[in-house]
Amino acid sequence: MLYPRVSLYALMLAAAGIPLYIHLPRFAAVNLGISLGAIGTVLLLIRLVDLVQDPLIGWAIDRWPGGQNAFAIAAAGGLAIGFPLLFSLPQGASIAVLMTILILLFSAYSLGTILLYGRSATLAKQATPSELMTLAAFREGGQLTGVVLAASAPALFVALGAGSQGYPAFGFFLGGLALATMVLTAPIWRRAPITGQGLSFDKLGQAGALRLLALALVNSLPVAITSTLFLFFVEDRLQLPGKAGGLLILFFVSAGASVPLWARLSNRIGPKQTLIIAMPLSILGFIGAATLAPGNLAGFALICLASGAALGADMVVLPAMFSVILTRAGLNASAAFGIWSFAGKLGLALAAFLTLPLLERSGFVPGQTNSAKALETLNLAYAVLPCILKLGAFGMVLTLPTKVAAK
Repeated sequence: MLYPRVSLYALMLAAAGIPLYIHLPRFAAVNLGISLGAIGTVLLLIRLVDLVQDPLIGWAIDRWPGGQNAFAIAAAGGLAIGFPLLFSLPQGASIAVLMTILILLFSAYSLGTILLYGRSATLAKQATPSELMTLAAFREGGQLTGVVLAASAPALFVALGAGSQGYPAFGFFLGGLALATMVLTAPIWRRAPITGQGLSFDKLGQAGALRLLALALVNSLPVAITSTLFLFFVEDRLQLPGKAGGLLILFFVSAGASVPLWARLSNRIGPKQTLIIAMPLSILGFIGAATLAPGNLAGFALICLASGAALGADMVVLPAMFSVILTRAGLNASAAFGIWSFAGKLGLALAAFLTLPLLERSGFVPGQTNSAKALETLNLAYAVLPCILKLGAFGMVLTLPTKVAAK
């Protein structure tokens, strides 16, 4: 029951991440009346908190290895409190109140994520590369299940008669999920933790971890941008009202179905070669999205299938590579994954800070009739810019040395 419980904890975190990264911009703009520029600024300010907080969380987990269960409870408890508060905010709620709740949620999310990834060697049956990849497959499979659950829940609550686009009911659902997960996954945090040496930039550099951190940041940007703008692109650019939830589910189901395949392929041919196969799918998806005509549901569904499969490789291969090199070098994984977590969330913050004000300046308004210029800006931000960034990440993968990318 070890790996299924790891999957469940990952499911909870992913179900929490979707509303924070995908639903939040539209919820704050439509339900709370906050401008897109202000939302982008808020998310960037929260990332400044993470700049200090995430590495400290990783350090604390390694400093008090016997506190795994307490850390896991604190993470789930923060999510259980924060989501009902967030999605029950009334129209006109102040930005200060919103920021306070978001800091609680992002802090809890960071704590749970760093704990889960930093304890890979502890949670794996054996601290070997193949077993760490197997653990990663279970973990990312759970994450993607949570993503599908969170993507479909608001529409389901609306269908059942919930008001305010289903968001208040969604908040209480996420809170209940966090509490249930806290109870059901308690046994995995009682395992004796495997820890390593203290971190330094020299040690990370010698192990090859800094190259992977840079790759993780660049590679996170395309997904961060498309996550932030997905609802806007589907509803306003493609003019497919009511279809975003189903397309989002299709995207993540494709990612989830591909995870075991990418894990097996990585164990067979190596992680670098696996990424070289997977990344072009994302690039082709961005090119296809940029050229779609409004109303082309079938075309965008095919793009969601291909790009979702590519995301599955990113999710399972890159963190597993990072775990392997940390384990080989005997370094403290939680502190390192604190930096890894910040790199990923910095990408999300940069995406919101750069693209949302850009859309606002172009005159784009969610859910309204927009000018050709505003929609073209949305198209460039959603598809063209991520394509360029993904090409950059692909180039970084091609230059990875064999010893960093070895299976």
